[in-house]
Amino acid sequence: MNLHQLRFVREAVRQNFNLTEAAKALFTSQPGVSKAIIELEEELGVDIFARHGKRIRGLTEPGRAVLKSVESIMQEIDGLKRIGKEFAAQDSGSFTIATTHTQARYALPKVVQAFMQKYPKVRLSLLQGNPKQIAEMVLRDQADLAIATEAIAGFNGLVSFPCYQWEHVVVVPLDHPLLKLKALTLEELAQYPLITYDAAFAGRSKIDHAFDIRNLQPNVLLEAIDADVIKTYVELGMGVGIIAGMAFDAERDKNLKSISVGHLFGMNVSRVAIRQGAYLRSYIYSFIELLSPTLNRKLIDQVMQGGQETYDL
Repeated sequence: MNLHQLRFVREAVRQNFNLTEAAKALFTSQPGVSKAIIELEEELGVDIFARHGKRIRGLTEPGRAVLKSVESIMQEIDGLKRIGKEFAAQDSGSFTIATTHTQARYALPKVVQAFMQKYPKVRLSLLQGNPKQIAEMVLRDQADLAIATEAIAGFNGLVSFPCYQWEHVVVVPLDHPLLKLKALTLEELAQYPLITYDAAFAGRSKIDHAFDIRNLQPNVLLEAIDADVIKTYVELGMGVGIIAGMAFDAERDKNLKSISVGHLFGMNVSRVAIRQGAYLRSYIYSFIELLSPTLNRKLIDQVMQGGQETYDL
């Protein structure tokens, strides 16, 4: 048994059981991958993959157990490599953040700028997706951490920490009737066509829930993942926008006015998530502290090691 065999098994699953694609991803030959997997099966005495002819179609029941062990072993190997790299170069390396468009566009620029000034030798990458996609990126070691709203808190294998709170705002043209109201209600808001986030993004579930519990049926005219898109259509007079408060800038958005609606949809919490058991390089701790100064290395390690199950703002 060797590490190459374990890598081949893992990559075959990641490439949807396509050995040709697995070989390409690992810069080797398809026959070599196939032979190595067969040799591992013979050594273990079980079939890892179910086959139809010469093609593999999926995992067998023992194969699923083998894959679980393979993932654990490879994560430990990756951790050892990271330890070596960090001790060899404390202030350089690569760092990948998976996040949503709203966080990347509005919440992270100043944090990223401060981080790059402190660690100019670190190669920083930003990957974007919805909360489920970015959580999976971290679980698959495609990213070091994920930043999104509460949606990433429920994934097995991830440890998440609250960073900061924010509320939604309603955005309307400068002469909109809603601006004349002393206190905006859900009933009044439901009378207008709404333009807001796609269901997977930026606290949309809280918006829907607020209307549901009041038995209201809002007319959601348009959904988007980008607050700038939402604001563009509001400026055209197509409807009332609901966006994250961080996405509104009075100086930049001069053709719009905002109305705080935390009293209608509640407060949202942005979180940072890390894979359970991951080895964090020193500059990743620094980034998290820049993101939320209350999250220091000691606290993060306590939660990661199971010494503290929860942490709240």
